[in-house]
Amino acid sequence: MTTAPLNRRGFLGRTALAGLGVALAGSVEALVRPGLASAVPGTAIGYGPLVPDPNRILALPVGFSYTVVSRSGETTLDDGAPVPSDPDANGVFARGNGSTIVTNHEIGKDEPFGVPVVDGLTYDPGARGGTTTVTVGPNGQRTGQYVSLAGTVNNCAGGITPWGTWLTCEETEARAGSKGFTLDHGYVFEVDPASQEANRGKSPVPLKFLGRYAHEAVAVDPASSAIYLTEDADEPNGLFFRWTPPQGFRGGPGALRELAVSPGGDTAGSLQAMRCLDGGTHVPDLSQATEPGVRYAVEWVDVPDRDAATTPVRAQFAADEVTRSRKLEGQWWGDGGAYFVASYARTGDGSVAEHDGQVWFYDPASQTITLKTLFGVNPDPSVDTGNYDGPDNITVSPYGGVILAEDGDGISHLIGVTAEGQPFAIARNELNDSEFCGPAFSADGKTLFVNIQSPGLVLAITGPWRRPIN
Repeated sequence: MTTAPLNRRGFLGRTALAGLGVALAGSVEALVRPGLASAVPGTAIGYGPLVPDPNRILALPVGFSYTVVSRSGETTLDDGAPVPSDPDANGVFARGNGSTIVTNHEIGKDEPFGVPVVDGLTYDPGARGGTTTVTVGPNGQRTGQYVSLAGTVNNCAGGITPWGTWLTCEETEARAGSKGFTLDHGYVFEVDPASQEANRGKSPVPLKFLGRYAHEAVAVDPASSAIYLTEDADEPNGLFFRWTPPQGFRGGPGALRELAVSPGGDTAGSLQAMRCLDGGTHVPDLSQATEPGVRYAVEWVDVPDRDAATTPVRAQFAADEVTRSRKLEGQWWGDGGAYFVASYARTGDGSVAEHDGQVWFYDPASQTITLKTLFGVNPDPSVDTGNYDGPDNITVSPYGGVILAEDGDGISHLIGVTAEGQPFAIARNELNDSEFCGPAFSADGKTLFVNIQSPGLVLAITGPWRRPIN
């Protein structure tokens, strides 16, 4: 999930760094050192050891199974077009005794299967990204799939709203005129999971008040309708944002779109960037936190020009005005706040210290962020020894703890981290080294949906879900 010329896997392939383990600050703080997850043969951690898949797609614990919901380029949409490439983040919604999945497609320009242009659903006919919506039965069997937004670029992550819609984010800053685009990009769009018709003339409306930059993910506070946003960018590194709605705004289906098209809608509410303080001292970069449990006070700084007319939003601030982070990625609302992920950091990219992943928790009540999980630098991502790197998308598990999609070097996993701090593998990609994307549970907690971005698989995982063993 990067737009930088040197991607994550290429970068790690050129480094040789010591492993520091994984730690999480939760109800019980714990340190998990390298290899601990596989140190004792037969030890049941999480849901137990992974069983190799004879079909070489997905290794899962005993008792778990998967269904391939769709395959990019092979499965067809309801109108007969091939399912688009590069499925990324998912928004999962209840639908009778099944689910509806709104799936992002992280398509820039040259991927083999673009999102088809559909009347009333297309923002920019010169762009090939967007979202499709998949309907599935109770066990993940696909019953249909259609375009719900077209004409966008690099739809990476997003977030579910409290009123039951999906906010899909463009991870780009591309301008009209580049690569054949007819409009500016770098916006957030709202998609209704109800039906294709429910989005016609509505989903292609950019929510410009949320800013134009390389958006990654969002989380929405159900109490205030405030929206928190991550930015995956560098030179300089990205920022964590908060949008506060204007007085009198009430969140609900269509409310964001109505605000966007109202007079002055492009600058409605306030968009601010995060500044962290450690005992009154400015924190320049989140990577300087090297111990789980570190807590910083948060201040919010107004964005001067949220549409970045001449200067990228992240470059509009002096060094002491904001707190930056390399690779701000997934985000999920839970436990009264926003969990958000920094995928990795290296001193060579301007970071203060090096790590292979952080999970932070922003508490709006106390106006603080706390480092919950720290992944030390993985010494050898090519071996499966209980070390992990490059967490990306995140979801809060209904069974406790969080689930992270690994987008690092070497072997790719779905990683669980228990509330007590124990990491474990839920699944292993046995098809290739492509990243996992978009983990999200069905409303009843019985099915975990997740994607393998290349060659483009949407998967449904079922099994004996419960609180994972430490």
